[in-house]
This record gives sequence, structure tokens and C-alpha cells, in this order.
Amino acid sequence: MRDTRESRLLLVLLIAIAFALITVDIRGGQESPVDGARQAAAAVFGPVENGVAAAVDPIGNAIGAVRDSGERHTRIAALEKENAELKAELGSDDRNRNRLRELDAMLKTAGAGQYGIKGAQVIAIGAAQGFSWTVTVDVGARDGIKRDMTVLNGSGLVGRVTTVGPSTSTVLLANDPDFTVGTRMEKSDELGFATGQGDRPLLVQLLNGKAKVKPGDRLVTFGSRADKPFVPGVPVGEVVRVDPAGGGLTRNIYVRPYVGFTKLDIVGVVVQAPRSDPRDTVLPQKPKPAPTVTVTVTPPPPDGQAADGQAADGQRDRQGQNQRNQQGQDQGDPTP
Repeated sequence: MRDTRESRLLLVLLIAIAFALITVDIRGGQESPVDGARQAAAAVFGPVENGVAAAVDPIGNAIGAVRDSGERHTRIAALEKENAELKAELGSDDRNRNRLRELDAMLKTAGAGQYGIKGAQVIAIGAAQGFSWTVTVDVGARDGIKRDMTVLNGSGLVGRVTTVGPSTSTVLLANDPDFTVGTRMEKSDELGFATGQGDRPLLVQLLNGKAKVKPGDRLVTFGSRADKPFVPGVPVGEVVRVDPAGGGLTRNIYVRPYVGFTKLDIVGVVVQAPRSDPRDTVLPQKPKPAPTVTVTVTPPPPDGQAADGQAADGQRDRQGQNQRNQQGQDQGDPTP
């Protein structure tokens, strides 16, 4: 297309329409008029993302090399193929071990909280229909996934489901600026609301402006009505900074999330909420401090006293020996 006045006007018009749709979508929330378009996009792009993920998965791929002529080239090709297969095998084993660790941790978390989960794998970063901190997982409506379900992994809260397609779903991550979740402090039960800040710690606004909080304190999800979009008791993170109390009605703290949002792989969608609030039982146990070893050192006596003491001990030993010898002689002498 040539750079004409009409083409520039068309470009400006398309940009204006795009911003208008984004604004309508954000204000619409769950009742957004473009939600149908998002679901349609998920239905179209989901199978493609699944296919791409399967194509680049080293666990299911065979790596080979082809050479077209000459004995030397054939030998080089065979060696390269063998080397590539060995590397792929080692890489697959490492990845499998890592996945098994993630799966084991997630199952322990789900068991501690009595969450019924559907396991899933992250197959894409960022949704095709938005610009938020999102991931796409390989489960959808066919797997019983619905909108506004909690997503977690072995570390804690990952996010919530926002869009569901037939075989894939979009998850809004907890560090997204549009993400908000109710939280509860461990032990003190102070309530607040956590908001994502991208790659920075979560901002948590406590409802009690005089709440006593210190770095190292931990938070879990408070839960939502009917357990959607959040079930209670999911670990959120650990306090790293506390704003000074200014006498206001609320107080801000900053929380480092347990989940690493840039390295997600195996996650679980909570399809069944726990029968009762697990409270703090899902939080990992804090490491116990190592016992302190106390060593008592007795100072030695001065040199002069030590020498005098040793001489006195020697003299007492000699006197005792002489007495024993004298007694022996007395017993051995005949009676006059």
C-alpha cells in the first residue's frame, strides 16, 4: 500500500477502534461485549498453540541429520546424529526430572489444602487477544474448565482463568496490574487486597492501618464468595517491605510472591474447592533455627601456682608411698 493520505487516515481509524475495544473490554469486566470474540479467538488459536508446543517439545521429538554424498560425509552425519540424540536424551531426562518435581510439589500443595485440581501445562506466554501478563494452558471446556477458576502450582497462587476455549484456557497471572485478590495474614488474620505490579513485589493494602506487620510475615488467599474466582488458603507470598504507619485507615505492604511467573510449566486448575478453609496449613513449614553450641573455657592457673601445685602433689605422693612402705615393714617384722 502506498503512503497516501487515505492510508494514513485508515491507520489512525484502526488504532482508534482498537483502543475503543480495549476500553470497552476493561470496563465490561465479566460481562464484556467482546468476551465472545475472545472465546472465538481462543478456539481458533488454541489448537495452533497446542500444535506448536507439541512440535517443539524435546521429549517427543527425534533429532536427526542428513548428508547426501561421500563416505566421509556419511560418517560425520552418523556422529552428529548420535551426538544430537544423546544430547536430546539427556535434556529430556533433565526436563522430566524437573517436571516430576513440579508435579510432586503441586500434588502436595493440593493435598494439604484439599483442592481438587486439573493438571495442565503452560503452552504459550501472552494471549493472542490481549496485552496482559497471561499464559495459555492446554486444558479447556472439554476438561471441565470454567471461567474464574483459581490456578496454582507447587509454590502457591498462579492466577485465575479468564477465557476458556474448547481445548485451551487463558490464565491472568497474579502479577498483572489488573489482578486483585483478597489476602489474609498468617496468625494475625489481618485482611487486605493484593495487586500485581509486574516484575515488582505485590502491593498489599491492609484494611487495618495500625496492623503490626514485619518482613518475613506470610499471606494466603482469603477466598471469594462461592469460591470463585479464588479458593481460600492458597499461599501468596512473603512480606519484604512495610510502609510506615501514617495514621491512615489502611496500610501498604509489599509482598514477594512465592511463584516465579517467568518460569511456569506445570500448573493446576482448581476444579473443586475444599470443604472447609485450610487456613495456614498449606503454607510450608518454616525452617527451624540451628541450636546454639555453648563452649565453656576454664583458664589455666598462673605458671607459678601450677609449678607449686605440681611440687606439692609430688611431695604428697612420696609421703604416701613412704607410709605404705613403713606399714609393710612393720607387718613383716617378727614379734619380740
